[in-house]
Amino acid sequence: MRTDIILSGVGGQGILSIATIIGSAAINEGLYIKQAEVHGMSQRGGDVQSNLRISSDPIASDLIPLGKVDIIISLEPMEALRYLPYLNKEGWIITNTVPFVNIPNYPDQEKLMEQIKNLKHSVAIDVDAIAKSVASPRAANIVLLGAASPFLGIETDKIEDGIRRVFERKGEAVVEMNLKAFQAGLKYAQESLNK
Repeated sequence: MRTDIILSGVGGQGILSIATIIGSAAINEGLYIKQAEVHGMSQRGGDVQSNLRISSDPIASDLIPLGKVDIIISLEPMEALRYLPYLNKEGWIITNTVPFVNIPNYPDQEKLMEQIKNLKHSVAIDVDAIAKSVASPRAANIVLLGAASPFLGIETDKIEDGIRRVFERKGEAVVEMNLKAFQAGLKYAQESLNK
């Protein structure tokens, strides 16, 4: 088993929390992980990206070559497309549909979403709206994690355990809120795949 993931978004969206939860779940499942992070100008809404490699065998490098990524998980649609050259031919993009417009020449949103929907494998989800309706707007990243979870090759209960470990210091209410957000994203992905 080997899964190569690029997590992308904009500073402050919670990309690194997703990486921490997936990493915790992978270790709990007895898998090897390697992670490399790139923090752009994250405090100013800049690009944040993380390479996350999970395998049942030892991993030599923490960086993923072009054309080898299995999943791009992105909290921002333009950032998802930025890493498209890394995606393998059978790879998946799981992305938020809501843009974080932080540049004056941000691409047309309809064209952006059309490009994503024309990909062979993609799940486009309004994580902001789902998070607000089931948990809290602050849990949008965990909704996205839920939507990506069917593609990770890690058992759902291990990911939920990872959520508990990462958020337990913040109290049971925060843990439960994030578990609800995760389940909502998972349900959306399962429904999308069954269409």
